[in-house]
Amino acid sequence: MPVIRSSEAVTHEIHGARFVSYATPLTGSKELCAWRGEIPPGTEAPAHTVNREEIFHLLIGELLITLDGRTDRITAGDTVIINPGATLAVTNPTDHTAISWVTTSIGLEARLADGTRLSPPWAN
Repeated sequence: MPVIRSSEAVTHEIHGARFVSYATPLTGSKELCAWRGEIPPGTEAPAHTVNREEIFHLLIGELLITLDGRTDRITAGDTVIINPGATLAVTNPTDHTAISWVTTSIGLEARLADGTRLSPPWAN
């Protein structure tokens, strides 16, 4: 049974946020990836379209989530289901870091508005 200790998690930073990766093929996962997201105050992550379903659960704080043009304020304990092909943007309008837990299937790719494609290492 693979156990990933918090001290073994790998941290990645992009667009002002931190992604602390726990479950990936490198750590023994066969189908899913999971990470903790740390979204600092004032962060406005660029809109991106995903090719895999994501389950985004907010552990601490509050965020503005824009999903396919609709913006909702979410607070700790709320979960957002992001379907494949959906366009997502995340904003932290508060003065506190928000913490999330995200799961998806291996092979997640995000496409930015300018056409740039990202294959984040915490989801592959």
